[in-house]
Amino acid sequence: MRVLFLVQGEGRGHLTQAISLAQILRAAGHSVVGALVGVTPGRPVPAFFKEAFNEDIEPVISPGLVYSSKTNELLMVKTMLATLKQGRVFAKSIRQVRDAIEHHHPDLVVNFYELLGGLTYARYRPAVPMICVAHQYLAFHPSFQFPAGKWLARHAFLGNSWLTSIGATERLALSFDALANVPEKRIRVVPPLLRREVTQREPVVGNYWLAYLTQPGLATRLMQAHHQHREISLRFFNPATTVPDEVIDETLTCYQIDGQRFMDAMQHCRAVVTTAGFESVCEAFYMGKPVLMMPQPNHYEQMCNALDGQRAGVGVASDSLDFDALLNHLPHHDFRRNEEFCRWQQQCSRVFLEALEQAGQPKRNRTRSSNIIMSVKAIIRDYGNQPDLHQQPV
Repeated sequence: MRVLFLVQGEGRGHLTQAISLAQILRAAGHSVVGALVGVTPGRPVPAFFKEAFNEDIEPVISPGLVYSSKTNELLMVKTMLATLKQGRVFAKSIRQVRDAIEHHHPDLVVNFYELLGGLTYARYRPAVPMICVAHQYLAFHPSFQFPAGKWLARHAFLGNSWLTSIGATERLALSFDALANVPEKRIRVVPPLLRREVTQREPVVGNYWLAYLTQPGLATRLMQAHHQHREISLRFFNPATTVPDEVIDETLTCYQIDGQRFMDAMQHCRAVVTTAGFESVCEAFYMGKPVLMMPQPNHYEQMCNALDGQRAGVGVASDSLDFDALLNHLPHHDFRRNEEFCRWQQQCSRVFLEALEQAGQPKRNRTRSSNIIMSVKAIIRDYGNQPDLHQQPV
Protein backbone atom coordinates (compact mmCIF):
# COMPACT_ATOMS: atom_id res chain seq x y z
CA MET A 1 0.00 0.00 0.00
CA ARG A 2 1.29 3.45 -0.97
CA VAL A 3 0.53 6.17 1.59
CA LEU A 4 0.87 9.95 1.29
CA PHE A 5 0.98 12.08 4.44
CA LEU A 6 -0.45 15.57 4.90
CA VAL A 7 0.77 17.06 8.19
CA GLN A 8 -0.01 20.24 10.09
CA GLY A 9 3.36 21.80 10.90
CA GLU A 10 2.22 24.01 13.79
CA GLY A 11 4.10 22.80 16.89
CA ARG A 12 5.68 19.35 17.06
CA GLY A 13 2.77 17.06 17.97
CA HIS A 14 1.37 16.19 14.54
CA LEU A 15 4.87 15.93 13.07
CA THR A 16 6.01 13.39 15.67
CA GLN A 17 2.78 11.44 15.14
CA ALA A 18 3.60 11.27 11.43
CA ILE A 19 7.09 9.98 12.22
CA SER A 20 5.62 7.27 14.44
CA LEU A 21 3.01 6.15 11.90
CA ALA A 22 5.65 6.05 9.15
CA GLN A 23 7.68 3.66 11.32
CA ILE A 24 4.64 1.42 11.79
CA LEU A 25 3.77 1.38 8.08
CA ARG A 26 7.31 0.65 6.92
CA ALA A 27 7.68 -2.17 9.45
CA ALA A 28 4.50 -3.74 8.01
CA GLY A 29 5.85 -3.56 4.45
CA HIS A 30 3.91 -0.53 3.27
CA SER A 31 5.40 2.48 1.50
CA VAL A 32 5.19 6.09 2.67
CA VAL A 33 5.70 7.99 -0.58
CA GLY A 34 6.07 11.48 0.89
CA ALA A 35 4.67 14.17 3.14
CA LEU A 36 3.21 17.59 2.52
CA VAL A 37 3.81 19.74 5.60
CA GLY A 38 1.72 22.81 6.28
CA VAL A 39 3.99 25.77 7.11
CA THR A 40 3.67 29.52 7.55
CA PRO A 41 6.04 32.19 6.15
CA GLY A 42 9.16 32.39 8.29
CA ARG A 43 8.54 28.99 9.91
CA PRO A 44 9.99 26.22 7.71
CA VAL A 45 9.66 22.49 8.20
CA PRO A 46 11.44 21.71 11.52
CA ALA A 47 14.86 20.13 11.31
CA PHE A 48 13.91 17.19 13.57
CA PHE A 49 11.22 16.12 11.09
CA LYS A 50 13.60 16.34 8.13
CA GLU A 51 16.10 14.16 9.98
CA ALA A 52 13.59 11.50 11.02
CA PHE A 53 11.32 11.32 7.97
CA ASN A 54 13.11 9.46 5.20
CA GLU A 55 10.86 10.29 2.24
CA ASP A 56 10.18 13.38 0.13
CA ILE A 57 8.98 16.39 2.12
CA GLU A 58 7.08 19.16 0.37
CA PRO A 59 6.23 22.34 2.29
CA VAL A 60 2.89 23.95 1.55
CA ILE A 61 1.70 27.35 2.82
CA SER A 62 -1.08 26.77 5.34
CA PRO A 63 -3.13 28.77 7.88
CA GLY A 64 -1.29 29.37 11.13
CA LEU A 65 -2.17 30.52 14.62
CA VAL A 66 -1.64 34.14 15.72
CA TYR A 67 -0.38 34.83 19.24
CA SER A 68 -0.07 38.04 21.26
CA SER A 69 3.54 39.16 21.56
CA LYS A 70 2.74 40.63 25.00
CA THR A 71 0.56 38.02 26.71
CA ASN A 72 1.38 34.92 24.56
CA GLU A 73 -2.35 34.15 24.34
CA LEU A 74 -3.88 32.74 21.19
CA LEU A 75 -5.76 35.46 19.29
CA MET A 76 -8.65 33.58 17.73
CA VAL A 77 -10.24 36.50 15.86
CA LYS A 78 -6.92 37.65 14.39
CA THR A 79 -6.17 34.06 13.40
CA MET A 80 -9.48 33.85 11.52
CA LEU A 81 -8.99 37.26 9.85
CA ALA A 82 -5.43 36.40 8.80
CA THR A 83 -6.69 33.18 7.25
CA LEU A 84 -9.42 34.98 5.28
CA LYS A 85 -6.96 37.61 4.02
CA GLN A 86 -4.76 34.92 2.52
CA GLY A 87 -7.58 33.17 0.68
CA ARG A 88 -5.82 33.30 -2.69
CA VAL A 89 -2.61 31.91 -1.23
CA PHE A 90 -4.46 29.00 0.32
CA ALA A 91 -6.38 28.36 -2.91
CA LYS A 92 -2.99 27.85 -4.55
CA SER A 93 -1.97 25.55 -1.69
CA ILE A 94 -5.10 23.46 -2.18
CA ARG A 95 -4.16 22.99 -5.84
CA GLN A 96 -0.67 22.01 -4.70
CA VAL A 97 -2.12 19.28 -2.47
CA ARG A 98 -4.32 18.03 -5.33
CA ASP A 99 -1.33 17.94 -7.69
CA ALA A 100 0.76 16.03 -5.13
CA ILE A 101 -1.96 13.39 -4.81
CA GLU A 102 -2.09 13.01 -8.58
CA HIS A 103 1.72 12.88 -8.80
CA HIS A 104 2.33 10.25 -6.11
CA HIS A 105 -0.64 7.98 -6.99
CA PRO A 106 -1.14 6.85 -3.37
CA ASP A 107 -3.64 4.23 -2.28
CA LEU A 108 -4.40 6.29 0.81
CA VAL A 109 -3.92 9.83 2.11
CA VAL A 110 -3.38 10.23 5.88
CA ASN A 111 -4.14 13.73 7.11
CA PHE A 112 -2.72 14.82 10.47
CA TYR A 113 -5.17 17.65 11.20
CA GLU A 114 -4.10 19.84 8.28
CA LEU A 115 -6.91 22.16 7.18
CA LEU A 116 -5.75 22.02 3.55
CA GLY A 117 -6.62 18.32 3.46
CA GLY A 118 -10.31 18.82 4.15
CA LEU A 119 -10.46 21.85 1.83
CA THR A 120 -8.81 19.89 -0.99
CA TYR A 121 -11.34 17.09 -0.68
CA ALA A 122 -14.17 19.64 -0.50
CA ARG A 123 -12.97 21.43 -3.65
CA TYR A 124 -11.57 18.66 -5.88
CA ARG A 125 -13.00 15.40 -4.49
CA PRO A 126 -9.95 13.18 -5.10
CA ALA A 127 -10.86 9.55 -5.64
CA VAL A 128 -8.10 8.45 -3.24
CA PRO A 129 -9.55 7.76 0.24
CA MET A 130 -8.40 9.95 3.13
CA ILE A 131 -8.04 8.98 6.79
CA CYS A 132 -7.72 11.79 9.37
CA VAL A 133 -5.67 11.40 12.55
CA ALA A 134 -5.72 13.69 15.61
CA HIS A 135 -6.67 13.86 19.27
CA GLN A 136 -8.98 16.76 18.36
CA TYR A 137 -11.46 14.38 16.71
CA LEU A 138 -12.23 12.92 20.12
CA ALA A 139 -14.29 16.08 20.64
CA PHE A 140 -16.97 14.49 18.40
CA HIS A 141 -17.26 11.59 20.88
CA PRO A 142 -20.43 11.75 23.02
CA SER A 143 -18.45 11.20 26.25
CA PHE A 144 -15.95 14.01 25.67
CA GLN A 145 -15.87 16.70 28.35
CA PHE A 146 -15.45 20.34 27.31
CA PRO A 147 -14.18 23.21 29.48
CA ALA A 148 -16.99 25.27 30.95
CA GLY A 149 -18.11 28.37 29.07
CA LYS A 150 -16.35 29.68 25.95
CA TRP A 151 -19.23 28.84 23.63
CA LEU A 152 -17.67 30.58 20.62
CA ALA A 153 -14.27 28.95 21.11
CA ARG A 154 -15.87 25.52 21.48
CA HIS A 155 -17.79 25.79 18.24
CA ALA A 156 -14.83 27.28 16.40
CA PHE A 157 -12.81 24.28 17.57
CA LEU A 158 -15.47 21.81 16.44
CA GLY A 159 -15.90 23.65 13.15
CA ASN A 160 -12.19 23.59 12.40
CA SER A 161 -11.99 19.88 13.24
CA TRP A 162 -14.86 19.21 10.87
CA LEU A 163 -13.24 21.27 8.09
CA THR A 164 -9.98 19.33 8.33
CA SER A 165 -11.85 16.06 7.84
CA ILE A 166 -14.25 16.84 4.98
CA GLY A 167 -14.39 13.81 2.73
CA ALA A 168 -12.55 11.56 5.19
CA THR A 169 -13.40 7.87 5.19
CA GLU A 170 -12.77 7.78 8.92
CA ARG A 171 -11.47 9.95 11.75
CA LEU A 172 -8.94 8.21 13.98
CA ALA A 173 -9.32 9.93 17.35
CA LEU A 174 -6.19 9.62 19.47
CA SER A 175 -7.18 9.00 23.08
CA PHE A 176 -5.53 8.60 26.48
CA ASP A 177 -7.67 5.51 27.04
CA ALA A 178 -9.95 3.09 25.24
CA LEU A 179 -13.44 4.37 24.44
CA ALA A 180 -16.21 2.96 22.25
CA ASN A 181 -16.04 3.75 18.53
CA VAL A 182 -18.77 5.95 17.07
CA PRO A 183 -19.29 4.69 13.49
CA GLU A 184 -22.10 7.13 12.70
CA LYS A 185 -19.63 9.98 13.33
CA ARG A 186 -16.84 8.16 11.46
CA ILE A 187 -14.93 8.05 14.78
CA ARG A 188 -12.57 5.20 15.58
CA VAL A 189 -10.84 5.64 18.96
CA VAL A 190 -7.16 4.72 18.74
CA PRO A 191 -4.08 4.80 21.01
CA PRO A 192 -1.65 7.72 20.78
CA LEU A 193 1.16 7.52 18.24
CA LEU A 194 4.46 7.53 20.13
CA ARG A 195 7.87 7.20 18.54
CA ARG A 196 10.10 4.22 19.25
CA GLU A 197 12.53 6.67 20.84
CA VAL A 198 9.94 7.00 23.60
CA THR A 199 8.50 3.49 23.92
CA GLN A 200 11.90 1.75 23.98
CA ARG A 201 13.19 3.73 26.98
CA GLU A 202 13.18 2.44 30.55
CA PRO A 203 11.99 5.26 32.85
CA VAL A 204 13.99 6.22 35.95
CA VAL A 205 12.62 8.26 38.87
CA GLY A 206 14.92 11.27 39.26
CA ASN A 207 15.13 14.18 41.68
CA TYR A 208 14.30 17.08 39.35
CA TRP A 209 11.33 18.41 37.44
CA LEU A 210 11.42 18.85 33.67
CA ALA A 211 9.76 21.91 32.11
CA TYR A 212 8.87 22.55 28.47
CA LEU A 213 6.75 25.48 27.27
CA THR A 214 5.94 26.02 23.61
CA GLN A 215 5.96 29.82 23.63
CA PRO A 216 9.17 31.67 24.66
CA GLY A 217 7.16 34.41 26.38
CA LEU A 218 5.84 31.93 28.94
CA ALA A 219 9.34 31.67 30.42
CA THR A 220 8.56 34.67 32.62
CA ARG A 221 5.75 32.72 34.31
CA LEU A 222 8.04 29.78 34.89
CA MET A 223 10.67 32.01 36.46
CA GLN A 224 8.06 33.42 38.84
CA ALA A 225 6.99 29.91 39.87
CA HIS A 226 10.65 28.93 40.33
CA HIS A 227 11.35 31.90 42.61
CA GLN A 228 8.50 30.73 44.85
CA HIS A 229 9.92 27.18 45.00
CA ARG A 230 13.70 27.37 44.80
CA GLU A 231 13.89 24.04 46.64
CA ILE A 232 12.69 22.27 43.46
CA SER A 233 15.48 21.35 41.05
CA LEU A 234 14.23 22.38 37.59
CA ARG A 235 15.50 21.73 34.06
CA PHE A 236 13.82 24.00 31.55
CA PHE A 237 13.95 23.42 27.79
CA ASN A 238 13.35 26.97 26.65
CA PRO A 239 12.66 27.90 22.99
CA ALA A 240 14.42 31.24 23.64
CA THR A 241 17.67 29.73 24.93
CA THR A 242 20.46 29.97 22.33
CA VAL A 243 23.23 28.07 24.14
CA PRO A 244 23.23 24.36 25.08
CA ASP A 245 23.25 25.01 28.85
CA GLU A 246 22.44 28.21 30.74
CA VAL A 247 22.75 27.96 34.53
CA ILE A 248 20.34 30.45 36.13
CA ASP A 249 20.97 29.50 39.77
CA GLU A 250 21.66 26.46 41.93
CA THR A 251 18.34 24.75 41.11
CA LEU A 252 17.45 26.04 37.64
CA THR A 253 19.20 25.36 34.34
CA CYS A 254 17.83 26.33 30.93
CA TYR A 255 18.57 24.18 27.90
CA GLN A 256 18.45 24.83 24.18
CA ILE A 257 15.76 22.79 22.42
CA ASP A 258 17.32 19.43 21.53
CA GLY A 259 15.16 16.38 20.90
CA GLN A 260 17.65 13.79 22.17
CA ARG A 261 18.57 15.70 25.34
CA PHE A 262 14.90 16.39 26.03
CA MET A 263 14.05 12.67 25.84
CA ASP A 264 16.99 11.85 28.12
CA ALA A 265 15.79 14.46 30.62
CA MET A 266 12.22 13.14 30.55
CA GLN A 267 13.42 9.58 31.04
CA HIS A 268 15.20 10.53 34.29
CA CYS A 269 12.98 13.28 35.77
CA ARG A 270 10.56 13.13 38.70
CA ALA A 271 7.69 15.09 37.09
CA VAL A 272 6.92 17.26 34.07
CA VAL A 273 5.65 20.84 33.81
CA THR A 274 4.36 21.76 30.36
CA THR A 275 1.73 23.42 28.27
CA ALA A 276 -1.03 21.00 27.33
CA GLY A 277 0.15 19.80 23.95
CA PHE A 278 -1.22 16.28 23.48
CA GLU A 279 1.98 14.65 22.26
CA SER A 280 4.35 15.82 25.01
CA VAL A 281 1.75 14.97 27.66
CA CYS A 282 1.40 11.44 26.23
CA GLU A 283 5.17 10.95 26.25
CA ALA A 284 5.33 11.89 29.91
CA PHE A 285 2.31 9.66 30.70
CA TYR A 286 3.98 6.68 29.00
CA MET A 287 7.19 7.22 30.98
CA GLY A 288 5.33 7.31 34.28
CA LYS A 289 5.87 11.01 34.97
CA PRO A 290 3.09 12.99 36.71
CA VAL A 291 2.36 16.15 34.72
CA LEU A 292 1.32 19.70 35.52
CA MET A 293 -0.63 20.75 32.40
CA MET A 294 -1.05 24.50 31.89
CA PRO A 295 -2.97 25.35 28.71
CA GLN A 296 -1.47 28.16 26.69
CA PRO A 297 -3.49 31.34 27.37
CA ASN A 298 -6.76 31.38 25.39
CA HIS A 299 -5.81 28.14 23.60
CA TYR A 300 -9.06 26.19 23.69
CA GLU A 301 -7.65 22.95 22.28
CA GLN A 302 -5.05 22.84 25.04
CA MET A 303 -7.76 23.52 27.62
CA CYS A 304 -9.54 20.42 26.30
CA ASN A 305 -6.29 18.42 26.38
CA ALA A 306 -5.59 19.39 29.98
CA LEU A 307 -9.09 18.50 31.14
CA ASP A 308 -9.03 15.18 29.27
CA GLY A 309 -5.55 14.38 30.59
CA GLN A 310 -6.63 15.05 34.18
CA ARG A 311 -9.64 12.76 33.66
CA ALA A 312 -7.38 9.99 32.38
CA GLY A 313 -4.96 10.26 35.30
CA VAL A 314 -2.03 12.02 33.63
CA GLY A 315 -1.68 14.58 36.40
CA VAL A 316 -3.23 17.92 37.26
CA ALA A 317 -4.66 20.65 35.01
CA SER A 318 -4.11 24.28 36.01
CA ASP A 319 -4.67 27.65 34.40
CA SER A 320 -1.29 28.78 35.77
CA LEU A 321 2.15 27.34 36.50
CA ASP A 322 1.05 26.38 39.98
CA PHE A 323 3.85 24.27 41.45
CA ASP A 324 1.82 23.82 44.63
CA ALA A 325 -0.86 22.00 42.63
CA LEU A 326 1.69 19.47 41.37
CA LEU A 327 3.35 19.14 44.78
CA ASN A 328 -0.03 18.33 46.32
CA HIS A 329 -0.78 15.84 43.54
CA LEU A 330 2.45 13.84 43.65
CA PRO A 331 1.77 11.86 46.87
CA HIS A 332 -1.61 10.78 45.50
CA HIS A 333 -0.68 10.04 41.88
CA ASP A 334 -2.07 6.67 40.80
CA PHE A 335 0.68 5.00 38.75
CA ARG A 336 -1.73 2.21 37.82
CA ARG A 337 -3.20 4.69 35.33
CA ASN A 338 0.23 4.99 33.71
CA GLU A 339 0.42 1.21 33.42
CA GLU A 340 -3.05 1.07 31.86
CA PHE A 341 -2.01 3.75 29.38
CA CYS A 342 1.10 1.77 28.41
CA ARG A 343 -0.98 -1.35 27.74
CA TRP A 344 -3.42 0.71 25.65
CA GLN A 345 -0.63 2.39 23.68
CA GLN A 346 1.05 -0.95 22.94
CA GLN A 347 -1.96 -1.86 20.79
CA CYS A 348 -1.15 1.08 18.52
CA SER A 349 0.44 -0.75 15.58
CA ARG A 350 -2.31 -3.35 15.31
CA VAL A 351 -5.14 -0.83 15.57
CA PHE A 352 -3.66 1.60 13.03
CA LEU A 353 -2.73 -1.06 10.50
CA GLU A 354 -6.23 -2.52 10.70
CA ALA A 355 -7.83 0.88 10.06
CA LEU A 356 -5.46 1.99 7.30
CA GLU A 357 -5.36 -1.31 5.43
CA GLN A 358 -9.14 -1.44 5.45
CA ALA A 359 -9.39 2.12 4.10
CA GLY A 360 -6.67 1.60 1.50
CA GLN A 361 -8.22 -1.48 -0.10
CA PRO A 362 -9.14 -0.83 -3.75
CA LYS A 363 -12.79 0.00 -4.21
CA ARG A 364 -14.06 -0.96 -7.65
CA ASN A 365 -16.87 1.53 -7.66
CA ARG A 366 -15.13 4.47 -5.97
CA THR A 367 -15.74 7.60 -8.05
CA ARG A 368 -15.73 11.33 -7.43
CA SER A 369 -19.50 11.31 -7.47
CA SER A 370 -19.67 8.63 -4.80
CA ASN A 371 -17.21 10.64 -2.70
CA ILE A 372 -19.45 13.71 -2.98
CA ILE A 373 -22.48 11.70 -1.84
CA MET A 374 -20.46 10.22 1.04
CA SER A 375 -19.34 13.70 2.18
CA VAL A 376 -22.88 15.13 2.08
CA LYS A 377 -24.11 12.23 4.19
CA ALA A 378 -21.23 12.83 6.61
CA ILE A 379 -22.22 16.49 7.00
CA ILE A 380 -25.77 15.45 7.87
CA ARG A 381 -24.47 12.92 10.42
CA ASP A 382 -22.04 15.35 12.03
CA TYR A 383 -24.30 18.33 12.41
CA GLY A 384 -27.76 16.88 12.23
CA ASN A 385 -27.35 14.77 15.36
CA GLN A 386 -24.74 16.39 17.61
CA PRO A 387 -24.04 14.58 20.90
CA ASP A 388 -24.70 16.23 24.22
CA LEU A 389 -21.75 18.44 25.13
CA HIS A 390 -20.66 17.83 28.69
CA GLN A 391 -18.86 20.77 30.27
CA GLN A 392 -16.40 20.80 33.14
CA PRO A 393 -14.10 23.51 34.57
CA VAL A 394 -10.41 23.12 33.67
